[in-house]
Amino acid sequence: MPEARVALYPGTFDPVTNGHLDIISRAARLVDRLVIGLGINAGKDPIFNLEERIALIQDEVAPIAEKTGAVIEVRSFNALLISFAEQVGAKMIVRGLRAVSDFDYEFQMAGMNYRLDPGIETVFLMASERHQFISSRFVKDIALLGGDISSFVPKLTLERTLAKLRK
Repeated sequence: MPEARVALYPGTFDPVTNGHLDIISRAARLVDRLVIGLGINAGKDPIFNLEERIALIQDEVAPIAEKTGAVIEVRSFNALLISFAEQVGAKMIVRGLRAVSDFDYEFQMAGMNYRLDPGIETVFLMASERHQFISSRFVKDIALLGGDISSFVPKLTLERTLAKLRK
């Protein structure tokens, strides 16, 4: 039996956007198992705590797993990305690219990760045209200022984000 194709899609996902789900859906079609790695970043001020993000993403990706047949796991990590990839058995790291500015940063990271472990490839998926401008940071800023984020995030994320901000 061939070895399972395992990929890691890392990020903060605060909140998870339609752009993230687009990349997750497309990556899940390429692998047997997709690990969504929630990086713990002390420098960011999240709307959702880690446990809330894990639960929200699990709920949002369940239909994708069912549709694609891929196993999709959501796990947190507080380590070097390449070390976490090794830990979960990933042979590829999936990164979404929205613009040329994303590529510059991601290209450098991919090079560093390859130097650290040449057995793990970074695979870039271009954001679908309708999602190229969406970022969690922009969505968060719009929501905090009372703007409408309904076209940027899935329904469940919208509901939980608005409920969280009302508190």
